[in-house]
Amino acid sequence: MGNRKRMAVMAAVSAAVLMSAGLALAAKPATAAKPPARKTWPFQVQALRRSFDQRVSPHAQLHVLATGFGFTEGPVWTPRGYVYVSDELQNRIYRISPSGQKSVFIALGDPDGNTYNRRHQFVDCASDLRAVLLVRPNGTYRILANRYHGRRLNTPNDIVLGPDGALYFTDPTLDLTKSMKKELPFQGVYRLGGHGRLRLLTKVFTQPNGVAFSPDGQRMYINDTAQRNIRVYRFHAGRISHGRIFGVEPLRPGGPGGVPDGMKVDRRGDVWVAGPGGIWVWNSAGQHLGTIQFPHGATNFAWGGPGYSTLYVAAGHTVFTLRTKVHGFVPWVTGYARRGRR
Repeated sequence: MGNRKRMAVMAAVSAAVLMSAGLALAAKPATAAKPPARKTWPFQVQALRRSFDQRVSPHAQLHVLATGFGFTEGPVWTPRGYVYVSDELQNRIYRISPSGQKSVFIALGDPDGNTYNRRHQFVDCASDLRAVLLVRPNGTYRILANRYHGRRLNTPNDIVLGPDGALYFTDPTLDLTKSMKKELPFQGVYRLGGHGRLRLLTKVFTQPNGVAFSPDGQRMYINDTAQRNIRVYRFHAGRISHGRIFGVEPLRPGGPGGVPDGMKVDRRGDVWVAGPGGIWVWNSAGQHLGTIQFPHGATNFAWGGPGYSTLYVAAGHTVFTLRTKVHGFVPWVTGYARRGRR
């Protein structure tokens, strides 16, 4: 999430209503927000179709894993039970233990989306560096990509491991500051192959953000913060085609704020997207099944826990956990059902 989008989301969220508690949040900048003292928070499940109850129980509990951050993004859960999360305001990536203890993994200007590659190495989208980085366990890093045809990237935002073993990332201008010159005339989505080889997949987006693949590797989903929609493409051998609008996440009068942001899929192929009010859940046919409404605006999330059934949700200054009834799809753990050519 970039500075402009973060300001818009925080302004909307700070004025939103805690739906289950009936408490209004005062409009404050993100840095002034006080972390919650409670370990659980009220939330609501808005089911639009009966099948949504098969995804999330209305009796589930929303737990606080850790809090006291500036603004969280890009969580990743590891099988050892640790969560890595970016803090865009404190300019760090934190490592959170299963008990909620925080430690600094790396100090980095405005880190954003994260993933692991097929070698289980940590990869970050670094907005200030305008680069995609491989971050080593000792907290040092190596730049994987920062230019396209000799021009600096905008501000890489979110990233995912693809069916062919390459990395795929979005590159909007949401984090460009006045001191950063825009060198590319578009906001692209890229394939990052071996030896830093970049291939531009598309430049039709206004502000591309979240990115994910279907479990069989045949579909690629990309959302657009500015257009407030999700597009789906056919994916084959590192290329995309036949793009169309999959879903739209509009703002509604009097409704909660938020924009399409982080995006993941579960093993049955449902698409989970951060959006207005929380996390929207869509089936593979593009039907909006329901929304998990959070007390803070959810910006991104990761699957984790036993069976990868728990959501680890980045929401402002807090990381929440929420147990679901489904099993999340994590490419670098399970791999895709069908493998493309590398």
